[in-house]
Amino acid sequence: MAATKQIKNADTKKIAKAKTKSLPADETKQLKMSETRAKKIKHSYKVKDAENSLLLKLKDGDVVIEMYPEVAPNHVARIKELVRAEFYNGLKFHRVIDGFMAQTGCPYGTGTGGSGKKLKAEFNRTPHKRGTVSMARSMFPDSADSQFFICFKDCSWLDGQYTVWGEVTSGMEYVDMIKKGQGANGEVYDPDEIISMKVIADI
Repeated sequence: MAATKQIKNADTKKIAKAKTKSLPADETKQLKMSETRAKKIKHSYKVKDAENSLLLKLKDGDVVIEMYPEVAPNHVARIKELVRAEFYNGLKFHRVIDGFMAQTGCPYGTGTGGSGKKLKAEFNRTPHKRGTVSMARSMFPDSADSQFFICFKDCSWLDGQYTVWGEVTSGMEYVDMIKKGQGANGEVYDPDEIISMKVIADI
């Protein structure tokens, strides 16, 4: 994976929230969702644990990622923290290698940055296969931060060397449509972006 460097919190890119037109309260239409409808929407994603599942919105469709807190608890907790802070919204898939993986999570869109908090490795026996979601890092084991990658195909040579924390269980065909990079290192010109990421329990 591309090397990452620690950046200070003050230097971390702030993801701006969408601006909405200010309207007087009496002119704003309020749409409430019933608890029953909310449960049906969550159930429609058919996940085992909504608290440990993510909805990744891409340009071509929705992707569901089920996380593995049992093998990578600290990584899963940090990913959820970043997702709930809307850190990933708008970030680019800056490194995409056809037949290998798509990498994202850098606030600069270059593969050189992170959120400012390195994580101790939680290498596990979960294999890197098609749909696996794993953490990018530098040559140092405990250097993972916010960048992660999704495998397009089985990548057994990565097993035990990167922290696997989840798996795409729905929408892998949309991951396949992420714009690919050119050259051996997979840098992408005008890359695709994460439209949004949410914990399914929060929807």
